[in-house]
Amino acid sequence: MRKTCSFIALLFCLCLAPKVFSESGPAFELTATQKDFGLYYPSYLANGFFTTNTSLRGNDATISYMVGVVDYTPGDTPRPAALPSWAEMDYFDGSAWLNATPVTSDSFRDYRQTLQMYDGALNTQYVFASGAHATRVAVTTFVSEDKAHVGVTSLSVTPDFTGTVRLRFTLRPHAPPAHRFLLQQVPAGDLRKAEAESEAEIRASDPLAAERAEEWYPGYVNIASSGGSKAERVIWITGEAVDGPQIAEAAAIELPVGVTVAESEVQQSQQLVSIEVSLKVESGRTYTFTKYAAISQENWGAVKNQAGDLKSSAIGWAKGARDEGLSSLLAKHQAIWHGLWKSDIVVDGDPEIQRVIHSDLFYLYENSTVNTTWAMQGCGLSPNYWGHVFWDSDSWDMPALVLLHPERAKSLVMFRYRTLPAAEERAKAYGYRGAMYPWESDPQKGTESTDHDFIPIGAREIHLDGDIIISQWQYYLATADSAWLRDYGYKVIHETAEFLTSRVTYNREKDRYEIWHVCSGDEIYNDVANDAFTNAVTQKALRAAVAAASAVGETPDPKWTEIAQKMYIPFSEQEQHHVDFDEMSQHTRKSWMGSSIAWLAYPPLDLAMSSDVRRNDYNFAIKSLSDLTPNINGINDMVPVIISIDAATVGDAEESYKRLEFSNGPFLKPPFNVRSETPGNNHLYILCVSGGFVENFLYGFTGLRLAGDGLTQVYPPILPSAWKGLTIKGVKLHGQAYDYVISRDGTGKVQLEQRPAAE
Repeated sequence: MRKTCSFIALLFCLCLAPKVFSESGPAFELTATQKDFGLYYPSYLANGFFTTNTSLRGNDATISYMVGVVDYTPGDTPRPAALPSWAEMDYFDGSAWLNATPVTSDSFRDYRQTLQMYDGALNTQYVFASGAHATRVAVTTFVSEDKAHVGVTSLSVTPDFTGTVRLRFTLRPHAPPAHRFLLQQVPAGDLRKAEAESEAEIRASDPLAAERAEEWYPGYVNIASSGGSKAERVIWITGEAVDGPQIAEAAAIELPVGVTVAESEVQQSQQLVSIEVSLKVESGRTYTFTKYAAISQENWGAVKNQAGDLKSSAIGWAKGARDEGLSSLLAKHQAIWHGLWKSDIVVDGDPEIQRVIHSDLFYLYENSTVNTTWAMQGCGLSPNYWGHVFWDSDSWDMPALVLLHPERAKSLVMFRYRTLPAAEERAKAYGYRGAMYPWESDPQKGTESTDHDFIPIGAREIHLDGDIIISQWQYYLATADSAWLRDYGYKVIHETAEFLTSRVTYNREKDRYEIWHVCSGDEIYNDVANDAFTNAVTQKALRAAVAAASAVGETPDPKWTEIAQKMYIPFSEQEQHHVDFDEMSQHTRKSWMGSSIAWLAYPPLDLAMSSDVRRNDYNFAIKSLSDLTPNINGINDMVPVIISIDAATVGDAEESYKRLEFSNGPFLKPPFNVRSETPGNNHLYILCVSGGFVENFLYGFTGLRLAGDGLTQVYPPILPSAWKGLTIKGVKLHGQAYDYVISRDGTGKVQLEQRPAAE
């Protein structure tokens, strides 16, 4: 039997520093225990600029990404380049290295890892049992919201023995891709055999990998230089993403106060740069080692476009963070997170839904930035979907953020302004006027980034352009920021409206405008005429463009009004509901969503119709889902969150709740509620569904919409019978803060009340 000291657990609970356990309670905590050892889907910690993945041990060499650090290998699709891992620390107890020991219940006892969402930190604790030794381990990691370039990880060890231990602190480059597929040059059919072989290799080593992991490999950073100072306890590394930006990382190490280091050594190679120390430890005493990492890239802020400046800046930030100290950095980081949670969604009577709300808000918050021009990528700061920007950022994420944290939503709409020149060039290349945004935008350049086979399909999925106009206008409706609309938003709206004007076709015989050769939102139909969703979005977008012109004192193009008034939206007079396309295209194929008619009621669009037609549309969408998407593993999680909102628009509280619950169970991956695109494909970090889930509360249950002069009651509020009440705290509207409370009066009638925000 391995030796343990019974009093160590008590010491661990009482005196390990720093204390990061939140007072906010279990509604803000997601916890892994030994039961998760065999099924652990990593999450990541981020501050909107860079990340580190979680790991079971809490201190492994996990993958890291930074916004805008893209690998532009010619012929391949642009993809996020993996940064050198910055969070790794390792511990040798005289018998075994911690990070080389397999994670089993024998070697990692009393295991508990908690994502503290209220504090924006990950805390891991366990007993590391090795040979005759046992060591209590606690790891705290966070990516600073206060100092955007800084990430911190702290390792505390409490050995049950007296002897010599070693600690290793590294910056470890990620390996180059095991394969390269020239996805922008080569048709998918020509790659199938190679991709299948690669997928088999990936599955053999990681059964939880995404179905498309063979395509979504991380890009590469070529390492240029590395080094360190034993005296200063600093290591650094520089490099450059393939044909992309230069990067620099540095780490400053803080050792326990009063400890004498017996030996210290800086090691460097192509595989890593590290500082390794050895020291004497005493049984029952706690030793805390902290690593302050700093990261930058040449396109970030005021850092100069020179590797030397990047390196010196990173070293200076790391040393400055160490000088400030863990307690101060953590307190400032927590204070910002606590401020974020002043805008919150609180359900009375459903603790499980409450945790999901908080996890979705957490992922939205940690992937957003303030006062930048960065969009939210489809799968956040990860290589999934190649780190590209889709309509998700405009139509799913922005509406969720704009009422809670408009300062973060602003960065999303500003991305479209920053990348407007690229969209104008693209419109020209396709023979259109104005600005034609790519279906998949490179997050740095805003240029087309789709793979070979999807380039023509992406060029037809033009509902995106209408979505962008609507998003820009909705940001204005929520904020009433006239200066922003005049200087930025209207420029995007005007040029994108001009593109849509040049993209429609006038049918003289029927005196209506149509849109031919489009890709439906249900992308299996990728060359149809008059997709109902696309046409409805175009109609609303052009009406928004007219309103925006009026708001900034400009004269709108009269064509915008004419096209909007005469836009054809396919409708079955016999069955009294909208249909997916006109009679030239049949809607019979099995797909991931059944019918895109469900999207006609999504909050930014909210197509006007009678209550009878709305009910018929809802029934048609449900039937299509049942008939055309029979396999639950094939359903995209975007569908249940939108159908839940559809149910709310027809006043069906119980059906709305049922669909909302369904969007959680099979899609949320343990232990940190990471969302998967479908139950079975492990396409993780789907942020649009986090946004859609939050929209259910902001717009679905409340019946509110951004329309008219701001936030307008369009539908009666609903409240599922399982809930006692629903409060949306800290809603920002025109610079004021409000709470919206849904409750039942004495007769049981559901009511919505707007109140000044509680302090």
